Amino acid sequence: MFYEEDTVVVRAIAAVSVMMWCFVGMSAVLKAEIKTEEKNQFKMEGMMGRVMGMFGGKAAKDGVVSTTAVKGDRKVTVSENRSEIIDLAEEKVYEIDLKKRTYKVTTFEEMRQRLQKAREDAARSAKDEDKEESGEKQLEFDFSLKESGQKRTINGYDCREVIMTVTGHEKGKSLEEGGGMVLTSNIWIGPEVPAMKEFADFNARYAKAMDVAYGFGSAEQMAAATALYPGMKEMIERMQAESMNTQGVQVLIETTMEIVKSAAEMSREKKEESEASSASPARGLGGMIGRRLSRKKDSADEGKSANRSLIFTTRNELLKVETSVPDSDVAIPANFKEKK
Repeated sequence: MFYEEDTVVVRAIAAVSVMMWCFVGMSAVLKAEIKTEEKNQFKMEGMMGRVMGMFGGKAAKDGVVSTTAVKGDRKVTVSENRSEIIDLAEEKVYEIDLKKRTYKVTTFEEMRQRLQKAREDAARSAKDEDKEESGEKQLEFDFSLKESGQKRTINGYDCREVIMTVTGHEKGKSLEEGGGMVLTSNIWIGPEVPAMKEFADFNARYAKAMDVAYGFGSAEQMAAATALYPGMKEMIERMQAESMNTQGVQVLIETTMEIVKSAAEMSREKKEESEASSASPARGLGGMIGRRLSRKKDSADEGKSANRSLIFTTRNELLKVETSVPDSDVAIPANFKEKK
């Protein structure tokens, strides 16, 4: 939010760093400290994904390795030349440029205003007939947690796989009939690491302060996404709450969020495609781009149900855990200057 456009993807990925293993609630506030090293990938689909891919370079394709530490009321996330400190006691966020040796301070109130603007901008852009109709629907949610029976060793941890699914659909209708969303996580779980619960407590407190689904992408991205897709926030919160049922450290998490079109939407699209195919084909640059995008879409959707499309995918891998955090790790480096 504070840096050049070409760092958007790196910062978005860093924000995903604690992902699903952080979601076990606020019931027990531990006084431990924790530091992890993770590799994270966050990929938006569609046109937004293509734009982020162009600017993100290697980070968008392969992900980045970052470190995250929690000690007391502070959490720091460090990725490449950037660092972010969230201080719950001060209610401030510090964005640090490690290369330029500068930092910028944003208060929680300023952050809340930005998130509200992101929601409003997203809502305005979605004011078409389909979005208005979907906003009027009353949604209900189904949750599933099951062991797949699969086991493997990841980064030295003996892991088992569980699959968590949250489905949001129109009340009184099936998913295929009324449309909706599906959030799915394939989670590989290793032995218990009690100190990891520090992340859960911290993230829950921050999410409550910001009133945003925190843990998938940046706060601004999620504020905009949840405005565009009614019900997404509730689905993420449900998955976070249910995550406490998975005993052990979550070593590898692969998550997808899909939109499922209703039977009426599919029928309308088929009619529109039929009408378009009977018209004269577009000529010139516009027609060429349209045909190329159509081919790309067909390739990307190969093997998927015609009524489903991806919103985002994430992959989060835990590489290392430490249970001791020096004060210097959660402090602004010495001799750094504030950028007003």
